[in-house]
This record gives sequence, C-alpha cells and structure tokens, in this order.
Amino acid sequence: MKPNKSRINLTDGPVGKSIVSLMLPMMAGMVALMSYSLADTYFVAQLGTLQLAAMSFTFPVNFIVGAIAMGIGTGVSSICSRLFGKNEMGEIQRVATHAVILAAIMGVGVTILGLTTIRPLFTLLGADETTLPLIEQYMSIYYFGGVFLVIPMIGNSVMRSSGDAKTPAKIMTTAALLNIAIDPILIFGLFGAPRLELEGAAIATVLANVITALTSVGIVVFRDHLIRFKSEDLPRLFESWQEILHIGVPSMTSSLIAPMTTAFITWQVSSFGQEAVAGFGVASRVEGIALLCLMAMSASVAPFTGQNFGRGDYSRVRKGIRFCYKFSIVYGSIIALLMAVLSPYIAAAFTDDPKATASTLMHMRLVPWSYFLLGFSMIAVSAFNAIGKPMPAMWISLTRTILVYAPLAFFMAWWLGLIGVFLAAFIANLCSGALAFFWFRSVFFKWQPATS
Repeated sequence: MKPNKSRINLTDGPVGKSIVSLMLPMMAGMVALMSYSLADTYFVAQLGTLQLAAMSFTFPVNFIVGAIAMGIGTGVSSICSRLFGKNEMGEIQRVATHAVILAAIMGVGVTILGLTTIRPLFTLLGADETTLPLIEQYMSIYYFGGVFLVIPMIGNSVMRSSGDAKTPAKIMTTAALLNIAIDPILIFGLFGAPRLELEGAAIATVLANVITALTSVGIVVFRDHLIRFKSEDLPRLFESWQEILHIGVPSMTSSLIAPMTTAFITWQVSSFGQEAVAGFGVASRVEGIALLCLMAMSASVAPFTGQNFGRGDYSRVRKGIRFCYKFSIVYGSIIALLMAVLSPYIAAAFTDDPKATASTLMHMRLVPWSYFLLGFSMIAVSAFNAIGKPMPAMWISLTRTILVYAPLAFFMAWWLGLIGVFLAAFIANLCSGALAFFWFRSVFFKWQPATS
C-alpha cells in the first residue's frame, strides 16, 4: 500500500486527537449524505403533503437497503482494521477483494427482491391507494441503485479501517452536491428538463450512488492497490465470506431490525392519519441530522478500536471508549436543548399542515433528551464489532428496537395516543444505553488486565 497523507496513525499519540481526527471527516461525509436525503424531503414537500407522506413511507425501506450495505461494510472494517494493526497487507487485499464480489452479488439480490415486492410491502406498512402509486414511482427507480449502494460501502470501509476517513468524505460530499443540484431540476422540470416529481428525486439518488461506487472502488484499486484478483486467493473465497459474515450478519440483523421497527412505528403512526406520518417523517429526517456527530463518533470507534486491539494495546482502547462516553453526554445534552427551542421553526420549514406539525413537535421536544444514552449504545456496538464480538453488539441493538421500542409503542399508543409512540422511543434509548455501558464494561474492561 502506497503512503497516503490522508491516513491517521491510530495506534500512537493522544487518544482524543486520534478519534476526533477520524470523526471530523466522517461527520463531513455523513453531513453530505444526510443533506441530500434532507434535500429530497424538502423538495418533495413542496409538491404537497401527499407526496411527502409517500416519501415518508419509503424511509424504513431505504434503511433496509442501507442496512445490508452497512452489515457487509462492518464486517470488512472489523477484519481489515485489526489486520492493519498487525500490518498484514496481503490478508487485507484478500478480504477486500472477496468483499467486493460479495457486495455485488447481494446488491443484485436487493434489486430483484425490491422490484418484485413494492406494492405488497408498502400495503403492509399502511400506505393506501392515494400514496401507493406515488411510492411505486419512486421505488421502481430507487431499487436499480441497489448494487451501487452496497459496493461503495466496501471501498469506503477499507479506507476508513486504514485510518483514511478524508477520502470517503470527499467522495460522499461530491456525490451529495451533485444530487442536490439535480434534484430540483428533475423534480420541478427546471431548465427545460421534464417535470418528473418523485421519479426525479429517485433518479438523482441513483446517479449519486453510481458515482460513489465507481469512485470509491477505483481509489482502492488504483491508488491503494488493496484489490487483487489472483488465482491463489480463489480457494479462500468462502473463507473470506465466512469471516466477513461472522461480523456482518449480526450487524446486518440488528441494522435490519431497526428499519423494520421503524416500519412498524410508521404503521402505528399511520393509524393517527397520513398527516401524522408526514410529520413523523420530517422529525425522523431531522433526527438523522442531529445524530450525525454521535454517528461519526461511533463510526470512528471502529477503526480506532480495531487497530489498537489488533496491535494488543488494550489500555488505549479503554481510554478511547471513555473519551467517547464523555463526549456523548455533553453533545447529547446540547442537542436536546437546541431541538426543544428550535422545533417550531424546523417544523414550519417543511409543512404548514397542523396535524403534521403537531406530530413533528411531539417527537422533537421529547425524544432528543435520550440521545446521550443512545450515543453510549452506538459506541459500544461499534467497539464490540471492532474486536470481533458481534453478538453483544447485536443484542444491544435488538434490546432497543424489538424488545423495548416496538412493544412499548404498541401499548403506549393505545394508552396515551400519538405521544405514547414517542415516549416509547425515549425509554428505548435509555434502556439500550444503560445496557451497552454495563455490558461493554463487564466484557472488555475486565477481559484483559489493564496495562496502564
């Protein structure tokens, strides 16, 4: 692997500086990614409440496609970060190459399955005959980008596991800017282009995915030389896939359960009207933006923990996790306060429907107060995956979603109405954060004797 000035030395120097140096470019990339998702929502909202509701119904399904990509990426990142810590470059090339092949196969599978299940799936989610045709317009195009969503996750994961978070951030930022530029042109028919409305938003997203895929894989192949197609590696193809999926399947399972839970919650919210779904969709998108910093922090935990764990520096891993916990408390508290103050203005920017606005405000004034413990959960999940222990990570995630959030939302919606759904989210975040903190401490902090 050629020297790369974008790489950060994660096994030496101040712990906080190493993590923040990873976190900042990761956050920039996530901001770009989420900004074009938010832009999609904003532009579609200008078409009307019905179109906004239709896009809100697609939100959990988009998460499912993303979860598959993230599952493979998590497995690759866990393995490669530990191998980078050991400086085993040949093994990294083997794992990365076989991961790209796996990603391509799974991406094709996502496309085929998605295109054949649009109407029955979204009917189960609570979409009615007014929103189903609009959903079909969007998803029949969106699914064709499935392959190009999964493949770049591999290239970006390999780069991040090496300590290079800047290059993936640049790739995602460029793709996002292109998406945001194309969105209004295709949605509203500007500059002589046809007015495609929801179909235009889907086309812009697919184009962004294609560019991201080609660029990220191209860099890993031609700049870093971490992809190699050699006949001697072929007998180890299934071994590589087994290694990746050992981490990836539990990660994918927990990631898939999350959007399925969101789908159930969307169905629950739909019982209070399509306008409530529209408001919930706005709050969910804004929540994604608010959590970007914690998401970037947890993402930076993976390569940091993996490299230092692979090197055998367990004391440095512990110091890094403690730093992240402290950061989560401070950041989560600040965001909760800001959301409480700014929620009326944020809701007004997306909709003027009274019911949709009320739904948005309920969520934004309650759920953010649990974000700091949700951060604990994210950090512990990433750390567990990085050290090759995916099962605790999976159960922490499942505790939040399927064991607490979903059942509580069902009963509390019946008892308290719409506010009960959002109160269930608040409680679920608290429970998963507390579980994550004590579980990781009991497993890792006592697993190896402290060296400092």
